[in-house]
Amino acid sequence: MPIEPQGLVLEEHAVAVTANTIVDVLPAREAFGRYLPVRRVTLPEHVLIPGLVNLHTHAAMALLRGIADDLPLMDWLKTRIWPAEARHVSAAFVRDGTLLACAEMLRGGITCFNDMYFFPEAAAEAASCLGMRAALGIIVIEFPTPYATDADDYLSKGLALRDRLRDDPRITFCLAPHAPYTVADKSFERIATLAAQLDLPIHVHIHETKHEIEQSLLQHGVRPLERLQRLGLLGPGMIGVHAVHLNEREIALLAENGCTVAHCPTSNMKLASGVAPTVQLATMGVQLGLGSDGAASNNRLDLFQEMRHAGLLAKVTSGDAAALDAHALLRMATLNGAAALGMEHRIGSIEPGKAADLCAVRLDALEVRPCFDPPSHLVYAAGREHVSHVWVDGVLRVDNGMLTGYDASQLLDTVNLWQNRLTA
Repeated sequence: MPIEPQGLVLEEHAVAVTANTIVDVLPAREAFGRYLPVRRVTLPEHVLIPGLVNLHTHAAMALLRGIADDLPLMDWLKTRIWPAEARHVSAAFVRDGTLLACAEMLRGGITCFNDMYFFPEAAAEAASCLGMRAALGIIVIEFPTPYATDADDYLSKGLALRDRLRDDPRITFCLAPHAPYTVADKSFERIATLAAQLDLPIHVHIHETKHEIEQSLLQHGVRPLERLQRLGLLGPGMIGVHAVHLNEREIALLAENGCTVAHCPTSNMKLASGVAPTVQLATMGVQLGLGSDGAASNNRLDLFQEMRHAGLLAKVTSGDAAALDAHALLRMATLNGAAALGMEHRIGSIEPGKAADLCAVRLDALEVRPCFDPPSHLVYAAGREHVSHVWVDGVLRVDNGMLTGYDASQLLDTVNLWQNRLTA
């Protein structure tokens, strides 16, 4: 399933890869006559799709998985998450947590993730260790953390890291102001200027809860999205995360400015934030991608789950069983996410000239048989446990469900140590 053009399913086809690049997509019979490969991988009961793109996560929070369940967002943040981060977040925490997240995501077919967290240099180290592709957020928040002291310090450190990693082929950057309720106007204005000067996407939580909107009206006299528009942040490079509580004018505003929404259905449900109006957004032409959010508010970094939940929520809220069909959901999990990050020329579909970021999904197990429609099966029947092989930049990173070139047992020992610290 190449994803582009949308809706296409190619049976009995092959993908030819040289080094890290796809050079051909053609019928298997023709491929055997045209190419003499060094290695041939035959996947007779599989669907091959592009590597999935997780458009919003806080990867290092994998170490906080399940630490604060069954709480609404602001209680979750103020009473559990922020205090735990204040005590424990460090470069080592971020490196080890991101390693755990990358291992989980890779085994679930995710080859690229868009991250927002502290100590992004440690996240880059972890992603590189496992060979993943990462868009790292230059996070901005007004209050001090173990990583930085104020908004200027966050920006300075993040931009310096971007300069150091400029030539890394798998690491890119976004400007990542945390949210309207944690970032001041002056900082937002500087971010808008930097985004235009450096051609960087802006990755920001927006309209996640009703409380956020009420507080914005009290403090600023306008709803958060209108405030961001006045400050110059809305545009084709803006990725608005969650976007649950939108009125018709705001949906039109996102569409007019070419913004993307990173839809995180599982996290939205678990924190009781609400259901994003994805059908209206899609109808108005707003590009939709999929994100898991962090494991502390979702518990799984699983885009197969996000596709399924996004599809079911769209149908039940719209009353239209045809809303967001399987092809649209697969595109949200691949090419749309890549486009939001400015990477659609390189990843997100299986086309000649693009990087060989590929995911093979087995469809021969009892629970996924019979299979009448592979796209529908990927969304509604199969799961990340059926991912057998994953390549990033042409390198095999998951082979028959197992990570290659990495000792997962050592990682488990490290995670156990962190659990002991966090429990104490």
